[in-house]
Amino acid sequence: MSGLVLLVDDDGTFRTVLSSELERIGLAVERAGTGEEAIAAVAKREPDVVLLDLELPDRNGLDVLRVLRETHPAAQVVMLTGHGSIDTAIEAIRRGAFDYVAKPCPLDELEVRIQRALERRALLTRTSLLERALTPSDPTGAFLGDSPAFAAARELLSRVAPSDSSVLISGETGSGKEMAAKLLHARSPRHGRPFVVVECAALQEDLLQSELFGHERGAFTGADRAKPGLFEVANGGSIFLDEIGEVSPAAQVKLLRVLDASTFRRVGGTAELHVDVRVIAATNRDLTALVRQGLFREDLYYRLRTIAVEMPPLRARAGDVELLAGHFVRRLNARYGFEKRIGAEAMALLHRHPWPGNVRELLHAVEAAAILCTGVEILPAHLPGPIRGDGTTAAAPEPGSSGSLASLAELERQHIERVLGACGGRRAQAASTLGISERNLYRKLREFGLLD
Repeated sequence: MSGLVLLVDDDGTFRTVLSSELERIGLAVERAGTGEEAIAAVAKREPDVVLLDLELPDRNGLDVLRVLRETHPAAQVVMLTGHGSIDTAIEAIRRGAFDYVAKPCPLDELEVRIQRALERRALLTRTSLLERALTPSDPTGAFLGDSPAFAAARELLSRVAPSDSSVLISGETGSGKEMAAKLLHARSPRHGRPFVVVECAALQEDLLQSELFGHERGAFTGADRAKPGLFEVANGGSIFLDEIGEVSPAAQVKLLRVLDASTFRRVGGTAELHVDVRVIAATNRDLTALVRQGLFREDLYYRLRTIAVEMPPLRARAGDVELLAGHFVRRLNARYGFEKRIGAEAMALLHRHPWPGNVRELLHAVEAAAILCTGVEILPAHLPGPIRGDGTTAAAPEPGSSGSLASLAELERQHIERVLGACGGRRAQAASTLGISERNLYRKLREFGLLD
């Protein structure tokens, strides 16, 4: 056990003895004999847990509790009380204390209370970090395109963003489904709350439900403590279920309940938990076909697609290639201190390419070319082989270089892109063509940076 404990009690002997015992089990301990000393100590260095006596010489313990809750709400307060003050201790819990223990304190009981308080402190810290880390900025500046198909999708996203309606975003791999989801969140009243991404295809079935809904201690082998799920983390914000078509029938039932009643149970739990979460889902599969095959619940499908948004493939966005490529180059210039631009011949090749990997493939192609280019102008020789049409990797930039052969990984990446393009982005069909499982294909797409 580790953590910082502040022991607040006016009995010097009690403080000394208890501090020694707590330090023996691995805790760092600071001591205070009055309420004012406790408030000053917390202001100087916030502890994880405060053991606070109800009876102090200068201030009532409840008054000190109130100050601590106002100034340092993350610190977990465990009240120390005599047998005659149990009612007051219960009142302290109503006012925000984590727990109470009666003096004299059996050390094993106190250890349990402190451990629970530390776990709650860790959970609050984790949730706070997730909320800050998972709240994306408005991606409007990078959500570029002037083509009619893309403009129509962007306009629809802008109209539905302020609502709480569920949205189903469909489109090929790399067409910008996740960025569309981020735009929905950033333009909604929930923009200051978490945006949680769940890669449904990346999680095994026995882990997916635990990740989504959490689990109770002992729910399965290895569940040594309770864990909140991502729906709890996303409370007040939005959850993005990427590749929703990969979710099993069992998980589909629980998702339907969340959408209908905003309630669910943790794995192994009985308590009904309520959340306020907007659900945004995405898929590159034909969900209507999956419904007909009995692989996807029809009621869940219609519940998810209250609003349906189709992200067009890059090959259907005439004129957007140059706009996006220029944006990517400017972003790379700012990141690396470059002063590069795409030459006319290289741009003509970019226009000619069919882009089976869509915007994601364009981004990687421009980044590779900008890094290989040692001059100011990106030339055809700097572009990846599939875009040049010769099946090799980009030529090395040094003068006199005769180029290089493609690595095995590059050939694999190129072949996967070609197969996906030939299959219209349908991952199940591409996996079948490649002779690998769809989950294995997903891992390779993530490895090669080809996911939305």
